[in-house]
Amino acid sequence: MGGAFGTLLISALVLFAGFVVISAAVKVVQEYERGVIFRLGRLIGPKGPGLFLLIPIVDRMVKVDLRVVTLDVPSQEVITKDNVTVKVNAVAYFRVVDPSRAIVAVEDFRRATFQIAQTSLRSVLGQSEMDELLTHRDMINQKLAVIIDEQTEPWGVKVSIVEVKDVELPENMKRAMAIQAQAERERRAKIINAEGEFSASQRLTSAAQIMGQSPGAMQLRYLQTLTEIAADKNSTIIFPLPMELLRAFTGQAYAPEVSAPPPAAMPVIPEPVVSELEIKPFEGDTLADA
Repeated sequence: MGGAFGTLLISALVLFAGFVVISAAVKVVQEYERGVIFRLGRLIGPKGPGLFLLIPIVDRMVKVDLRVVTLDVPSQEVITKDNVTVKVNAVAYFRVVDPSRAIVAVEDFRRATFQIAQTSLRSVLGQSEMDELLTHRDMINQKLAVIIDEQTEPWGVKVSIVEVKDVELPENMKRAMAIQAQAERERRAKIINAEGEFSASQRLTSAAQIMGQSPGAMQLRYLQTLTEIAADKNSTIIFPLPMELLRAFTGQAYAPEVSAPPPAAMPVIPEPVVSELEIKPFEGDTLADA
């Protein structure tokens, strides 16, 4: 009885050990995964997908996911080239193309890619002006993708897309941009209005020349205007009168103005000339003789 129990216990232990060995030796890797095999610490290479066997205790496997990973870069406070402080966040998409280098070349390829994306975002936006960030975002996205991919390529990581999601501007900058946009719209409106007035003046000039060639055209135009005014049921009708007729009622003849002659010159009166008389004194002898 005791021998049978011991035999049964040994059989159970053997079966349990065999199950442990088989479970450690048999590995299954999904289609989107690869298993990087290390044998006694040395790299053997990736295996999978599917079922394969490992040497227990000797081999060790590390699974690597080959699917695209979405990396959300949190909001970063960046100073642009024209000294404007903005807050920018982005999103990056990458995947592992070489499982062996992703495990051997870097300790944690996800965290390393995240840090590279943050630093590259600050660096690229610091070299760009605010207008470029708002209007040429596609060019900045491509530049970011190229820079991050060049730095992660030795790790077996391929960065496919980098997108700047949101740009948060200061309130004073938003107000300044709103004023600038309003001024630009007013400028365009004035230009369009001036072009319309110029075109209308050209049309009116052509119409006046055509109507001036026909004496009855002006009268017909006047009657048409009266018809348009009467259609609105107005109680006041304005009759245009020529200026020549008004001058006749006010007593002013319609004649070209004649310039008045210049005033006559005043005669020049000569100044009186006073002659000097020579006065001689009487001599004494002459008076005594008399």
